Amino acid sequence: MLEGRSLAQKRELTETFTRELARICGCKPEGVFVVIDEVNKDNWGVGGKLCADLYPDPK
Repeated sequence: MLEGRSLAQKRELTETFTRELARICGCKPEGVFVVIDEVNKDNWGVGGKLCADLYPDPK
């Protein structure tokens, strides 16, 4: 995902992904590993355009 999420948001994502994956797959939460890979907008493109151009930082 693009950079910029707070630590609280990352905690919630990790908790939610873990809970739901364990529920859907029928596994234990202890067996779920979550890796959050943050990418700078300058290094991610969508539809032929850089995300830095699509989502400029607010001034």
